[in-house]
Amino acid sequence: MAFKELLLHLSSYPEATPMSGLEQALELAEVLGARISALTFEVDFYIPTNTLANAVAGIPAMFAEDRAKSRDNVRDVINAFEVEATKRALVHRHVIERGLIAQFPIIVTEYSRLHDLTLFPWDELPGMQRNIAESVIFGSGRPVLVFPATRRRTSPVRLDVVGVAWDFSRPAARAVADAMSILQRAKKVRVVTVVNERTIETRRSGPELARHLAAHGVEVILDEEDAGGRSIGNVLEEYSAAYNLDVLVMGAFGHSRVRDFILGGATKRMLADPPLPVFLSH
Repeated sequence: MAFKELLLHLSSYPEATPMSGLEQALELAEVLGARISALTFEVDFYIPTNTLANAVAGIPAMFAEDRAKSRDNVRDVINAFEVEATKRALVHRHVIERGLIAQFPIIVTEYSRLHDLTLFPWDELPGMQRNIAESVIFGSGRPVLVFPATRRRTSPVRLDVVGVAWDFSRPAARAVADAMSILQRAKKVRVVTVVNERTIETRRSGPELARHLAAHGVEVILDEEDAGGRSIGNVLEEYSAAYNLDVLVMGAFGHSRVRDFILGGATKRMLADPPLPVFLSH
């Protein structure tokens, strides 16, 4: 799938997405030759109807202050987006929504369904961002790319070495298909299978995946990494550092229960603090 339209979720509350996160997203749009839409929110708050309690606690004043902070952050982050996107001659637009925090995951998910790839820059994953990301990953039917908002490398975003976490699962197969355009643009693709952590249910082999990717013009290096008592998330993080990966492609594991998402271990690890750009698909 070629990536023609990217959606960039920009945080405005409690803090705005830093400039380095914005710049990396625009660099990726340049690399992919895609247009990019920025989506952010002016935060609204539900004020309880107990007038006396509100007056004593000063709740309306606190909410008014937070609402103003969100509004100011929206103005600053959108201005920065417009300036930088125009400077890079990218086709772009921005969308500002307003609503309660609880509505954000649904709204972002709906926008994500109408874009090829959704970008999430962050350093830490506060509750609101986590809920939005999980909703998009498991509810949009589209892939996401999460990356550290604070730049880890001095060089611009590139696709020199792309890694694929491969375990013969449905999510991994979905991720490979969704990321095909990225794999085809990469100078080198490494496919890694973590062994001796759990049983991999398949009679197929890694070389068969290599054959399939070769049919799409993607030549790969096949690796196996022994877990050696480490979690899959830790193995993938160390592998990414050892081979200086620019992007890691992996399937997202998880399911919803009531209103919460129960994440697989590797997915949870990579979402908590992505060490590099991580392409996730479910």
